Amino acid sequence: MSRIIVARHGETDWNAAGRIQGASDIDLNEAGRQQADLAAPGLAAYEPDLIVASPLRRAFDTASPVAELVGISIATDERLREREYGPWEGLTNAEIREKYPEDAARWRKGQPLQNPQIESWEQLSQRASEAMRDIAEKVQDGTAIVVCHGGSARQAVSVMLGWDVAVSGALGGLDNCHWAELRQMKSGKWRLFGYNLGPSAPHEIGSSPLARAQQA
Repeated sequence: MSRIIVARHGETDWNAAGRIQGASDIDLNEAGRQQADLAAPGLAAYEPDLIVASPLRRAFDTASPVAELVGISIATDERLREREYGPWEGLTNAEIREKYPEDAARWRKGQPLQNPQIESWEQLSQRASEAMRDIAEKVQDGTAIVVCHGGSARQAVSVMLGWDVAVSGALGGLDNCHWAELRQMKSGKWRLFGYNLGPSAPHEIGSSPLARAQQA
């Protein structure tokens, strides 16, 4: 059986302040490092054969305690980086509404944004899909742990389930240092066996607001 665990990184100061991070390389804060340490035994219990992380520090550093426990190195994949938000990065939702009112209104309605510096959900879905297919190929009959971000994690899960971008918007964002479990069936199709799993909510189905994923 092939299995992929898709995890979101721990908390950063920008998460705590409600600021859009996107491709900005923001470190875990103290709470985030504690979350990563707390989540590590639960993730290690899946006995991964492969650990892949976004190269951004908040994802890589979340994967590090797991890698230490199981004794394997972390591979990085640029395609797992968070959605690029261009001029929005570092801003709160209130600041975005003030500075970019038209796109902010489109964002709230789930419509495509007009700013060319902001990566589209379709672009993010495409690169996440390519990364996940490569990971699935490498981990045949084994387990991979993928540590990335709120938006890229949601797309990574969605593409493995065969959902398009429009459908993926119905999936809530993962909490910091929580994860989704995907398993491949004999038919070759992937199924979701758990969502928003973690040390504080081992059986919880995610209900985090979409904004939490977008601020990842």
